[in-house]
Amino acid sequence: MKELIVTGGAGFIGSNFCHWTYNNHPDVHLTVLDALTYAGNRDNLRGIPEDNLTFVHGDICDRELVDRLFSGADGCVHFAAESHNDNSIVAPESFVRTNIGGTYTLLEAARAYDVRFHHISTDEVYGDLALDDPQRFTEESPYHPSSPYSSTKAASDMLVRAWVRTYGVRATISNCSNNYGPYQHVEKFIPRQITNILSGLSPKLYGDGLNVRDWIHVDDHSSAVWTILERGKLGETYLIGADGEKSNLEVLKAILRELDQPEDAFEWVRDRPGHDRRYAIDPSKISAQLEWRPMHVDFEDGLKETIAWYRDNGEWWGAEKEATEERYRRQSQ
Repeated sequence: MKELIVTGGAGFIGSNFCHWTYNNHPDVHLTVLDALTYAGNRDNLRGIPEDNLTFVHGDICDRELVDRLFSGADGCVHFAAESHNDNSIVAPESFVRTNIGGTYTLLEAARAYDVRFHHISTDEVYGDLALDDPQRFTEESPYHPSSPYSSTKAASDMLVRAWVRTYGVRATISNCSNNYGPYQHVEKFIPRQITNILSGLSPKLYGDGLNVRDWIHVDDHSSAVWTILERGKLGETYLIGADGEKSNLEVLKAILRELDQPEDAFEWVRDRPGHDRRYAIDPSKISAQLEWRPMHVDFEDGLKETIAWYRDNGEWWGAEKEATEERYRRQSQ
């Protein structure tokens, strides 16, 4: 696979995948297609040479543009999505357009040009688990999305499966747990807490703080996606996780400790509607069938590296911070 399209490649997970691919497979040429919405940043790709990367500012719903790019590609990894739950609750229309309509446009191009297609999804399509439930999500878990965001991702998953079965598109799907690492927008949980403290603001915690998320370092997500591209069975879904279950309260206290703050130096805020209680991924299939293993197995170490990155890159997130917090203030969060 020498010519690879990466949709959403200027966003958090997509840009980290581009850096990972360049560092591990420098013979691959990447074409990044990104609309550069507020969550995309061209600077996220800095350091990848022009010979290895072509950036295209455009919309995945633009059929003519997508067809032109796919006509010369071997594969596509589809990261592009509207992805923030809070925003989907306030304004769901863009989530329907991008996550469903955009995926449809890409699948049609993959069908027309026989391009290997990998679709990036989320564990949120499965809904949530009770805090005392010993079970974890598997590839066989039923879909129970809770928010406009997760429901549009569930719909896009179903489109991919239909295009595989009906049209023979060479596609795979991965549903991943919560990512953390550099270049993540400050609206997301971990960077918001870090940048609040660095900015002299009080961190905010929804509800009782006991909601559990299954954390994975973004580099491990990237290596798993590449493993699926190389060895995944067409038509299959793989769940990507790193056995990283932590409550939001645990994560926030770890951030406070690392930044030399008291563990109770935060504010409780009203819980958001439909807030899922627990996500937990069982990565047994990708581990057993594709022999993939995460490298960042110590969450505390990965969190320290992430905090250091935000401390050292204030110029990257500073401009977005004020606007993000103003939006949260309007939503009383």
